[in-house]
Amino acid sequence: MNRFIAPVAAAVMAAAAPLAMAWPDKTITVVVPTAAGGGNDAMARTIAQKLGPLLGQTVIIDNRAGANGAIASEFVARAAPDGHTLMFGYIATHAMNPALQKLRYDPVNDFAPVGLVGYSPTLMVANATVPVKDVKDLVAQLKAKPDKFTYASAGNGTAPHYAAELFKLSAGVVMLGAPYKGSAPAITDTIAGQTQLMFPSLYTALPHVKAGKLRALAIAGPKRSALLPEVPTLKEAGVDGVDVQQWYGFFAPARTPRPVIEQLNKALNQVLADKEVVKRMEEHGADVETSTPEKFAELVKSELAKWKGVVQRARLTAE
Repeated sequence: MNRFIAPVAAAVMAAAAPLAMAWPDKTITVVVPTAAGGGNDAMARTIAQKLGPLLGQTVIIDNRAGANGAIASEFVARAAPDGHTLMFGYIATHAMNPALQKLRYDPVNDFAPVGLVGYSPTLMVANATVPVKDVKDLVAQLKAKPDKFTYASAGNGTAPHYAAELFKLSAGVVMLGAPYKGSAPAITDTIAGQTQLMFPSLYTALPHVKAGKLRALAIAGPKRSALLPEVPTLKEAGVDGVDVQQWYGFFAPARTPRPVIEQLNKALNQVLADKEVVKRMEEHGADVETSTPEKFAELVKSELAKWKGVVQRARLTAE
């Protein structure tokens, strides 16, 4: 019997070995759910540039903006689970938007988390010419004249949308919202004055604040940023309950082989240990943080539950 078992076992191992060793055997595509030029895009490109040489293959970025990240998410969820199509997901695609509405993808069951990339606080900014002294003055003006100002968001179900709606709820004010297809066009129109306020990530907003194109009013988080130490938190400015810490990470389609996920996680964490990458991220206001695939999966589940609770409390809708 052993004479028959041994050849069969050897044949199985020989067939399995090339599959394990072959990956990656072609270009790897990282799908970004926002338009080119935004904070997510810049972060993904910074990582992809270093990831390619480690994996021995070209890594390209595919921007698929639209439907608040759902277009990109659906595409990756239905891609071949072979490790050649990945997603640079974030708080909106895997927690906020799914908490707000029924989508054609499941943020938990349709993806295999690869690893966390880091966090960035949310910053409340105004167009440089808006006649507002500070948050207290803004609240007073909005109470005197509801809908006086319009806020831009990266789309309903994104962090800028949630932060603005939580601000309205906590401050007891009314503002019109203008949803865009990503943070890049939203922040462009805020700079141009088409909209007056926005709650982008610090990573997205910081270059424009430093250039004087936007004015930072407050941090929508638990503490001040070392990059903008003079800017108060919203709580310090008198508006409590607006804590929107944005996070980012890599995902593969569900059923991607475990060895591939482990290899990706190892390579990703190696990139995030690169001093040049860390410096570039920190200069834009993002704190690098790595994880195992399991820890990242736990984060996604807990964040999804958290924002479902916020949707119920704030009575948010996708409209």
